[in-house]
Amino acid sequence: MKTQVRAADLAAPAGALKLAKAVSADIPELLRLINSYAAQGIMLPRTELELAENLRDFTVVRENGRVIACAALHIYSPTNAEIRSLSVEPSAQGRGLGKALVGALEQEARSLGLEAVFAFTYIPDFFTKLGYREVDRAELPLKAWKDCLRCPKFQACDEIAVMKSLGPG
Repeated sequence: MKTQVRAADLAAPAGALKLAKAVSADIPELLRLINSYAAQGIMLPRTELELAENLRDFTVVRENGRVIACAALHIYSPTNAEIRSLSVEPSAQGRGLGKALVGALEQEARSLGLEAVFAFTYIPDFFTKLGYREVDRAELPLKAWKDCLRCPKFQACDEIAVMKSLGPG
């Protein structure tokens, strides 16, 4: 499903940016984006195999054919999913790409009949502005913790859990 990024959400010429589901050719760019943040300790690293196995979860923003932002919608139960690996190239930040990606993933979650989405973040204000609320990790499905087991910060996690209900409207 390819859709044009809404010009109202982005500070760039509408024709230059495209929001689309990721394809296998995007894997090297996804690795570059995600693992550049992982190297800073603010995101879990991903391997080529993990990205290939979960490629259908990813939505990307392309500028003139090049991936400059990405995020994934990973389903954990019949009612909820996690927004993860939200990455925007530093030179493209401040243009509404993260907001556009989160909105697209929320729309996808609604179309799948999910009731809520959640995320783990170091930037809760970003999500709060989009209607998320901070929650206790105990409110999240236990399966969401599987990635935590391999995180170097597992014993001293400082990420904040946020959640948004996808109720009607």
